[in-house]
Amino acid sequence: MMIILDGQNLTIDDLVFIARHHEKVSISKESIKDIHKASALVEELLKREKPIYGINTGFGHLADVKIEDDKLEELQVNLLKSHACSMGDPLSIEVVRAMIALRINALIKGYSGTRLETIELMVRFLNENIIPVIFEQGSLGASGDLALLAHMGLPLLGLGEVYYKNERMPASIALEKAHIKPLDKLHPKEGLSLINGTQAMTAIGALVLYDAFKLLKFVNVSLALTMEALESIIDAFDPKIQNVRKHLGQMEVAYDVKEILKDSKNITHQCTKRVQDAYSIRCAPQVHGASLDVFYHVKNIIDIEMNSVTDNPILFIDEKQAISAGNFHGQPLALAFDYLGMAISELANISERRIERLVNPKLNDGLPPFLSSHSGVNSGFMIVQYAAASIVSENKVYAHPASVDSIPSSANQEDHVSMGATSARKAKTILDNTRKVIALEMFTASQALHFRGKEHLGQKTKIAFDFISNQIPFIRTDEVMYPHIHKAEHMLNDDTLYNLLFKGDDELA
Repeated sequence: MMIILDGQNLTIDDLVFIARHHEKVSISKESIKDIHKASALVEELLKREKPIYGINTGFGHLADVKIEDDKLEELQVNLLKSHACSMGDPLSIEVVRAMIALRINALIKGYSGTRLETIELMVRFLNENIIPVIFEQGSLGASGDLALLAHMGLPLLGLGEVYYKNERMPASIALEKAHIKPLDKLHPKEGLSLINGTQAMTAIGALVLYDAFKLLKFVNVSLALTMEALESIIDAFDPKIQNVRKHLGQMEVAYDVKEILKDSKNITHQCTKRVQDAYSIRCAPQVHGASLDVFYHVKNIIDIEMNSVTDNPILFIDEKQAISAGNFHGQPLALAFDYLGMAISELANISERRIERLVNPKLNDGLPPFLSSHSGVNSGFMIVQYAAASIVSENKVYAHPASVDSIPSSANQEDHVSMGATSARKAKTILDNTRKVIALEMFTASQALHFRGKEHLGQKTKIAFDFISNQIPFIRTDEVMYPHIHKAEHMLNDDTLYNLLFKGDDELA
């Protein structure tokens, strides 16, 4: 399958196919006309001999410095060289692939002035899997992700480093091996158009969001397994309850959990065993559902951003204008990704409380202390809860918003920034941490069900329990726990269990 980029219709699902499954891309025929027109407009505007930011002027605080005609191409190359200042660990190949696809999708809209030759080389990099080495730190989120995108642009000139055929090497060597000729120069505005955008934060955030959707489904499964083990009350999930509040996430979660528990004989009704359950179970539709509502909100922000122009200045072909503005500013994304991180963090918070209920003999309705038949000489699942509590506490640090912490730069010319890339990276860390906590709940609930009885499980809880039990046996006496925990986490990273439970439910288009 070839994904055709047209600047208008890129979806998160498309981006995942490109980033993770190495789907090839091409440029729509309609886009090519606008690319040529915008490139020609740059040349036309230069003939007017008026200052145009970043085309015949310096950058940032140096915007009032006029650049002579014979230095315009050097200006663009120098921009990439000087701005490639990112640090830290390299971004994953999937994130960089997503960045390239997103930048292509923005440039082909015909508002940037980048030549077709340059864009086609980016397409070739993507399709032949020549992936720039980009380090994760260094973006202020305005003007976009300058430092990170500069690393993306360098290999087009044969500079910097890339991954090629599973090796990291200088870009010049990789291009020679691939029989690809690098660009010998950049035309006016091209360097600026390559780096002035939000594609790093968007790439990271879009992939986090895609994975968060799956995790939201898994947290409903871990909840359902816990409900089976604690013989919880189903009444709070009744559609009548959700319909008098009408938050869509709450309604969807309540429906999903009832479907997962369908035909369960472990589930009870109010006043049968107890009057009502604790909040971590009874209020799960409201808590999980609120996170799901955030998911849909953030998806809307990303859908818009993936198909937007985030350059500066922006060219308008019909009006023959170049307007300096602020579409590169990542504030919409920074706020959204902070919000997403908080929402994911809450899933870990409530899951950890359910783990406590499973292992605490005062709360687990007759299950053995810490889920061990011979507690005392055996500690059972005591430290599983400690581990979850540790991770939840770590998430609380990462959930502090980055978007409230602007810092001025470029001699105060760029005096408010978004920190959007930091927000996205934090959301990724929170997602990875939360996946661990959900895995711990599923592991713990499955152990509890060995005591409670596995004969009366619901349709999907039985699928989940059988899958987990086939890989992690019933733990009768203390044994080394971390291999089991790592297996549980792997189940949530792997698609096998997800597809058994939810195949066909993960389309985000």
